[in-house]
Amino acid sequence: MTDIMPREEESTGVTMQGIQFVTNDKGEKVAVQIDLRKHADIWEDVYDSLTARKRSSEPRESFESVKERLVKHRKLSG
Repeated sequence: MTDIMPREEESTGVTMQGIQFVTNDKGEKVAVQIDLRKHADIWEDVYDSLTARKRSSEPRESFESVKERLVKHRKLSG
């Protein structure tokens, strides 16, 4: 059985509106539910962080090489 429980701050015991944890039968947190109407900025930060972590092993391109390529293709004035 899985329950959805409101997020509680450990130090204050205050419930944070719009954040809920999904727990398993053992009471372990296995997922989080975020109300995007209230916390879209939090989700954007989480998503950006996960995307950056996923791409961390991709090859890098220097700013100068990107700039040169854009100038060459007349997408940027040099």
